Amino acid sequence: MVFSSLIFLYVYLPVCLVAAWLTTNIRAQNAFLLVASLFFYAWGEPVYVILLLLTTLIIWLCGLMLDRSRTRQTRKMWLAAAVVLALASLVYFKYTGFLVQILNVIPFIQLKVPSISLPIGISFYTFQALTYIIDLYRGEIKLQRSYGRFLLYVSLFPQLIAGPIVRYADIERELYRRQITIEGMASGISRFLGGLAKKVLIANYASEIVELCLESSHFAQISSATAILGMIAFAIQIYFDFSGYSDMAIGLGRMFGFHFLENFKYPYIARTITEFWRRWHISLSTFFRDYVYIPLGGNRRHRLRNTLIVWFLTGLWHGASINFVLWGLYYFLLLMLERVLILPYRDKIPRLLGHLWTMLAVLVGWSLFYFTETSRFLTYWKRVFAPGLAGFADIEARILWKQHLPFILVAMLFSTPLLPLIRKKFKRPLHQLEASTAGGFLKTAGIVLLLLISTASLVASSYNPFLYFRF
Repeated sequence: MVFSSLIFLYVYLPVCLVAAWLTTNIRAQNAFLLVASLFFYAWGEPVYVILLLLTTLIIWLCGLMLDRSRTRQTRKMWLAAAVVLALASLVYFKYTGFLVQILNVIPFIQLKVPSISLPIGISFYTFQALTYIIDLYRGEIKLQRSYGRFLLYVSLFPQLIAGPIVRYADIERELYRRQITIEGMASGISRFLGGLAKKVLIANYASEIVELCLESSHFAQISSATAILGMIAFAIQIYFDFSGYSDMAIGLGRMFGFHFLENFKYPYIARTITEFWRRWHISLSTFFRDYVYIPLGGNRRHRLRNTLIVWFLTGLWHGASINFVLWGLYYFLLLMLERVLILPYRDKIPRLLGHLWTMLAVLVGWSLFYFTETSRFLTYWKRVFAPGLAGFADIEARILWKQHLPFILVAMLFSTPLLPLIRKKFKRPLHQLEASTAGGFLKTAGIVLLLLISTASLVASSYNPFLYFRF
């Protein structure tokens, strides 16, 4: 089941909200949310819900044994057991085929590449469960003695499929005490619908442009302008798709009394690659920082090696394909070069120049991310640098740019914090307007209108999966 579906919007979510609102006892509410979350996952993965249960059970049991251990060596043993078993499951389902393909490069080895379907959300819920056992080992959190509560923490449906990766410490208190309020419900609905609009009105439309430009039957003959438009559209698609999902997850959490940390902070306004990654998929970046980079030594020793490992793993986390590994290594090289050549002089570099450099580097990175086949990636860049005026912009390119430039500009505008800045600038009059009867009516009407437009878009479209579901 996906958030951007009619059955979720008009059946599943209303039933869950009404039931949670009527259930005042926290234990009963947790039990209901747990059943609802498992049903949510089983709707799309009826078999692999068993894997989710087994993974969480193993890590929870290892946590119990770790907490009972009195020696450092025994505690390390149980931590290692949890990490190895959880990652073994992830490696089997996600990377077996990739590893076999690598082995087949060796002469005289020709193994059959197995066809193993990837359980939805396995990368997210595995990492989330691992944060619990690692933090428990470090003494940063207390043991969760109830398997039901631990399972709810991992499988809570707002963030189960595609994050954000929520740490146990961030919602531990809310597993025991939380309130579903009118204010939280209103705030959550507003945030959720904003994310829904990002997905169905912007990301989905951008995906159509991507299809026209980069998946055409004559891809090897497209012009430079068409190739560039396609990659700009993909940059828009992946941002609004993933940040839209995160907004929806955060909004759903608020509706049910949970508060998740932000996962995106307008990454496309960044002036450096370093800043971009502080704003993009924050929960994943902080995971690798706190659980890989710092334990390896961080900035204190072997900084280059530590950074290389983190970006290799970041690329590999996104997919079992050589292009994702290269994508991670690409950012490793960029960050190393930036650290030497740009960051020391950042204050002297014009803001616009820094922003343009960052966006150009990000677009190049998205081309590595998009094309899983090396041949298509190379063809793309041949077309970007196609010679001659006709090679740069043919009739098709001029038509596509004329049709879609207004959308591109509007999408770029919404990828900036312009609206929050306007709200901040006119905070007092806007607050007074919202407090008035007319203002409250206008706000409600706006939310309803956004829902209706999004619904109309969903009715007119087919299946609407999120890009990050495949990770």
